[in-house]
Amino acid sequence: MKKFTLALDLVDDPELIAAYETWHKEESRWPEITDSIKNAGILNMEIYRTGNRLVMLMETTDEFSFEKKSLQDAANPKVQEWEQLMWNYQQALPWAREDEKWIIMNKIFSL
Repeated sequence: MKKFTLALDLVDDPELIAAYETWHKEESRWPEITDSIKNAGILNMEIYRTGNRLVMLMETTDEFSFEKKSLQDAANPKVQEWEQLMWNYQQALPWAREDEKWIIMNKIFSL
């Protein structure tokens, strides 16, 4: 199993943040999105928020790759629709490349 931690910011607006959280509640999730996550080899995913900063924890199969997931997402119209919708609430981190959204964080400590 692999583990990843990623970060992304939300637009710093309380109404947009509340709407983003609503989209991620179980009753609001799109089943096609959770299916695409699971089909990519993601075993567990959690998102945490403080202020407008998001942190995502992912546990994946050993075979998981971000490159393969990106190709699958690009070929899935529903995932593309979801990503377009989420960009209404999200903003890239200041140091992100133009094509980056969620940024993989480097582990700097472990106990």
